[in-house]
Amino acid sequence: MDCIFCQIVAGKIPSEIIYQDEELIAFRDINPQAPTHLLIIPRKHIPSFAQLSQAELPLMGRMVTVANKLAKDEGIAETGYRLVVNYGEWGGQVVPHLHMHLLGGRRLSGKIG
Repeated sequence: MDCIFCQIVAGKIPSEIIYQDEELIAFRDINPQAPTHLLIIPRKHIPSFAQLSQAELPLMGRMVTVANKLAKDEGIAETGYRLVVNYGEWGGQVVPHLHMHLLGGRRLSGKIG
């Protein structure tokens, strides 16, 4: 099991887990790009959203729903936040495990990238 996110799910690597249910887990990014920077991942290893099966498509909706809940819990829902899903090397995906970034807590630039 080389996937760092799978190791976090298995409890082999410590992380600041702030949400978990039967399908998803959310934790603070160890290299935050904003005051609030959370990662929302499925427990099941899926390399990226491009590998989602038809049956797994609702998982993306659940990830967004959890992100919205966490934004409220973190106190950034009113001022605004950004949800990001990177895909592939050129898209900035570093860990080959589907994940969504929740960023907020400061004014984010209009420039993406």
